[in-house]
Amino acid sequence: MSQTRPNASTAPTANGRADDALDALIIGAGFSGLYQLYSLRDRLGLSVELLEAADGVGGTWYWNRYPGARCDSESHSYCYSFSEALHQEWTWSERYPEQPEILRYLNHVADRFDLKRNIRFGTRVVAARYDAADNRWHVTTERGEHLSARFLITAVGCLSSANVPDIPGRDDFAGKWYHTGTWPREGVDFSGKRVGLIGTGSTGIQAAPVIAETAAHLTVFQRTANYSIPARNAPLTPAFQDHVREHFAEIRALMHATANGHPFAVADRSALATEPAEREAIYEAAWQKGGLQFRATFRDLLVDKAANDTAADFIRRKIRAVVKDPVKAAILTDIDHPFAAKRPPIDSFYFETFNRDNVDLVDLRAAPIERITARGVRTREAEYPLDIIVFATGFDAMTGALLGIGLTGRDGVSLREHWSAGPRTYLGLQTDGFPNLFTITGPGSPSVLCNMPVPIEQHVDWITACIAQMRARGQSRIEPTAEAVAGWVEHVNAAANATLLPQVGHSWYLGANVPGKPRVFMPYAGGMAQYREICDDVAARGYAGFVLS
Repeated sequence: MSQTRPNASTAPTANGRADDALDALIIGAGFSGLYQLYSLRDRLGLSVELLEAADGVGGTWYWNRYPGARCDSESHSYCYSFSEALHQEWTWSERYPEQPEILRYLNHVADRFDLKRNIRFGTRVVAARYDAADNRWHVTTERGEHLSARFLITAVGCLSSANVPDIPGRDDFAGKWYHTGTWPREGVDFSGKRVGLIGTGSTGIQAAPVIAETAAHLTVFQRTANYSIPARNAPLTPAFQDHVREHFAEIRALMHATANGHPFAVADRSALATEPAEREAIYEAAWQKGGLQFRATFRDLLVDKAANDTAADFIRRKIRAVVKDPVKAAILTDIDHPFAAKRPPIDSFYFETFNRDNVDLVDLRAAPIERITARGVRTREAEYPLDIIVFATGFDAMTGALLGIGLTGRDGVSLREHWSAGPRTYLGLQTDGFPNLFTITGPGSPSVLCNMPVPIEQHVDWITACIAQMRARGQSRIEPTAEAVAGWVEHVNAAANATLLPQVGHSWYLGANVPGKPRVFMPYAGGMAQYREICDDVAARGYAGFVLS
């Protein structure tokens, strides 16, 4: 039975203080926050509330409503697996679900488990301070509400703090500009408009084909050319849907056993040890199948540059075969990093879009943007008249949202100060100096290198079990040692350096897309299955590396 208040959206009392104190507060109502609320409230019976800045659940899927927004994990794996009943009753319509369908799913989950009664919507956290005297976190919201809790759990997402580039003249633009991460709910009408799309990462690759369908003209401004694999998206057949329901347990076990949490394993074969003709056939079959499984064709693609080159060369040849204009094809294939060393996008007719008469491509490497004018975008070589600018420039990934909520730990030290040289965590779950603060899929965890629901559920389960153990033992405080944090940071760096991932200096994995951000490889590249074993071992050894009292 839940011990929460009957109405979790009750306003604070007249003096501005909350009318009670809580066992736990959660920030963020996406995949992470919803499951954490369910786990603490329904499994442990704690008094818990969730604070959410938006007026609905969804997290990144609430804000990212841009044209073409779609998941790049297959739908039958991009969902919760903690409840077989939930899995059996929900039916996905497509191989790769669009944003509206994912948002419907998360609302279904919230309603099915009656989670919304413990969520304060429209509540943005502006400060959270740890008080050692009462061993509680004191949280202040934008409206001046004050709440306190023994445990504070951030579920703010890895990709939720929009990175709007500070291009000179941006505010002089006479038209409209939008960032894909804060898209208007009512949508944007591109009909008859000249549109400029800045950014060709995963988001830009999804948005460009859809915008081009209705815009009078689309100009894509590319700074970094990107690989992309066709998604081959299609409606799911009834036979496949039945198969997923019947084999729920096996699919879940496979996702837990793989390095990246997807329902497929990396093939145990070497690209370099495979005969060229056979290797080409394997790549061709994976290309025709589509999706992220292409990167699982050989085990050495992310650890051996020569092996990676075989995949990179194959994809470049495919791009050149699709794009008819040789100048555009040359710009699109001028890729300066190994395949999948940055986030590997999948697409629906992205490269085909450049064959349209109403689509142009601008190479910002050759002619960088100098400024935005009242009329459009001016590069070093030309000015492009525009009515709408779309910034598909990504996020201040992994740390931006955490640093944005004003976290202050023991001795008055802010998280921003503590992480001034880059994020430092133990297991991606906690950081020293911030007792009882848990971070779901934080820096130093597999997070963005995985199919996200898998690390989310693992983190929530670990946090929930930890709090349950503490309560059973009469403990009320947990914090990692500085030595444990230093050791984990070293291990995270070693895991990354065993791959090609850190070699991409302009990757958002290192924070390189945000001016002034420390260049630190943030996710854990050792694989989700290995990470789960490490976390389980830490817990089994009495939470080794943590101080509990």
